Amino acid sequence: MKFKPLLSTLLIGSLVLAGCGNQSDDASDKDEYSKNSTSQQSDKQNQEKDKDKQYSNISYPKDGVKGIYVAPGNVTGDNFDELIDFINDTELNAMVIDVKDDERNITIDFHTDDKLIQKNTVETIDAKKLIKEMEKNDIYPIARVVTFKDSKLSEEKPEWSFKDQNGEVWQSDGGDSFLNPFEEKVWDYDMNVAEAAAKAGFKDIQFDYVRFPEGFENQDSELQYSKGKYKNSDMSSTDQRVDTITKFLEQANKKLDKYNVQTSADVFGYAATVEETPGIGQSFNKIAKNVDAISSMIYPSHWSPGDFGLDAPDLEPYKTVDNYLDKETDLLDDLGKNKPKSRPWLQDFTASYLGEGQYKEYNAQEVQDQIQALKNHGIDEFLLWDASNEYSEGVDYTPEKQTKDKNNDSESDSDSDDNNSDDGGNEQAENEQ
Repeated sequence: MKFKPLLSTLLIGSLVLAGCGNQSDDASDKDEYSKNSTSQQSDKQNQEKDKDKQYSNISYPKDGVKGIYVAPGNVTGDNFDELIDFINDTELNAMVIDVKDDERNITIDFHTDDKLIQKNTVETIDAKKLIKEMEKNDIYPIARVVTFKDSKLSEEKPEWSFKDQNGEVWQSDGGDSFLNPFEEKVWDYDMNVAEAAAKAGFKDIQFDYVRFPEGFENQDSELQYSKGKYKNSDMSSTDQRVDTITKFLEQANKKLDKYNVQTSADVFGYAATVEETPGIGQSFNKIAKNVDAISSMIYPSHWSPGDFGLDAPDLEPYKTVDNYLDKETDLLDDLGKNKPKSRPWLQDFTASYLGEGQYKEYNAQEVQDQIQALKNHGIDEFLLWDASNEYSEGVDYTPEKQTKDKNNDSESDSDSDDNNSDDGGNEQAENEQ
């Protein structure tokens, strides 16, 4: 049985994963950011003051973050009240809320002097009211910042993006356009959004889509875009991409430290199974060194037949997550005292798009199987993804640790369920997603 908010929801964030501009565009960019220079200098002067300031009175959950994704359309009214009640009635304790969403909208009026943030603000959320309500209910607020995926801003500022041979903004196979992670103005913009969220009272800034587009390594030689400081670099193209993504998170972590907030990053699950991802620029180890928490998207539906020796990973949620964690745990242990918290994204949606025989309906048992795998690896933190926010009821979010043999026996019962689904699952695969 699923928990269903009263009103209809926005199914955003659900789709699976530059050349130099003309002189007038460059001048416009300079003017736009020069207008913010005074406020930025003021921020530097007040850095020590910011370090000691408490922007919200919400403590880190003593038993670890256990959260749900909340779509912007559900952050107000009866929908939000029902989700708060859902959290209060369970062992859950956190919400991930879009601050910069998949459509590039800034969903909170931050009352900032940044002209670009002002332009992109849709004022879906009243920041003060939201944080006050979360304080009252002791719910840990996580701000999701969709970082480099930004089709609208790419069209408005093509010099910040990638252009094809015809000079048009390039789109990935998924139909999305990305901002160029080599472009420092893009860094400035996303970090300004993150800082505004920290000042609003969010306790954790989560960077999603902190990567290049999928398959970029097969297209980059045909695209026009700025390489920034890597223009004359001797590094390979893969190493350049990995380095700039890593450096972005390193700088973001340092800038946000003065606000006493945590930083986290969403990464593809397969990033932990390879030394480095050739196209998207995500190195699990290097990212892990520069965040407080790393959130691998390890939805069973996202693995291919044959991965981990499983014919249909979506049918075996415990085994899929358990096998993945064998790899991730070794990588994090190698980092010693510098390792971040593991806070994976788990699946609470039905992936009917996989086709008959490859998926099953996900309800309480399937969610609990994934959480049990985490617990058996000593991991107490997780985030649940369902784009429509219809979360399963009856889940034990704090199970006791079990031996693998014992849990495998219990999962075999749930794996025998019929592979039925509701139509709502076919567009809920991604929060990187």
